[in-house]
Amino acid sequence: MSVSSSVRRVTAAASVAAALVGAAALPAAAGGQHLGRPHSVVYISGVRHDGQSRADHSNRTLNNQWVAVTNSSRRAVNLDRWTLSDRNGHTYTFHHVRLAGRATVRVHTGVGRNTKTDLYQDRRIRVWDNNADAATLRDDRGRVLDAVSWGGHGKRH
Repeated sequence: MSVSSSVRRVTAAASVAAALVGAAALPAAAGGQHLGRPHSVVYISGVRHDGQSRADHSNRTLNNQWVAVTNSSRRAVNLDRWTLSDRNGHTYTFHHVRLAGRATVRVHTGVGRNTKTDLYQDRRIRVWDNNADAATLRDDRGRVLDAVSWGGHGKRH
């Protein structure tokens, strides 16, 4: 067996393993389905939309709602003026955020202190609907990069 043949086999096996892990991990983490758009370098890697109840607007409960945004490349990406929105038009705009390569940031609904791994919308009411909603990530030009929906058969972004 030649060296190039061995390298091709190892590369093929690694590619298959990565595809299987990625495909298996996404639905569990996202809690929904991607809306048929190809993944960009930066994408929605998880959503936690469930909360205690609609009436519970405590900051703790609001911060238990989040959307995770991941940069799968090795290079940092400037997210300045990118947006994350729901079906009802609630929109969070990233300001002065640089997402490191191979890093993830969670965007929480409630009030908090921004860090490299956690950002806060500083809202006092819920954004993500438990029953059916969608999280849409757009770049600074308004192009949809990724969207994840859950529950119901409502309109698609």
